[in-house]
Amino acid sequence: MQDYYEYRHLVGFEETNLVGNVYYVNYLRWQGRCREMFLREHAPEVIADVQADLKLFTLKVDCEFLSEITAFDELSIRMRLEDLTQTQIEFAFDYVRLREGLEDLVARGRQRVACMRGPNTDTRPTPVPEPLRRALSRYALRGTRPAAVQAPIRVPAAGS
Repeated sequence: MQDYYEYRHLVGFEETNLVGNVYYVNYLRWQGRCREMFLREHAPEVIADVQADLKLFTLKVDCEFLSEITAFDELSIRMRLEDLTQTQIEFAFDYVRLREGLEDLVARGRQRVACMRGPNTDTRPTPVPEPLRRALSRYALRGTRPAAVQAPIRVPAAGS
């Protein structure tokens, strides 16, 4: 069993710049796509929750570029759970080029997400949904705070 969730991607011309290497913003798009596919495969009930009231706000995102990639490079974007608090999740991403049976780490990224609920004028932090905690637990990096020890969060009612 792998300790990461994997999203495979084949780079297209539309993702490159005039010089021919991948434009940096695509790495961030692939983080989001990896996260979405993870939800689809491992926590579909969270997708229904997002379509209702749950909001997953990206608070912070970064990417460290180690090597250039170009059109038709095959990538494995590997997501792991780095941190899990009452209301937030931090993901770690490795971007690995797959070529002729070899793997080459080409970039590393991070993304911090907050779970929120409520109308746009009164959005408040909410606990990470239990189905998402369970789905993420198998992809935790060593030293990640386990979901089971998190204390419940108290969210004040509107107007209090």
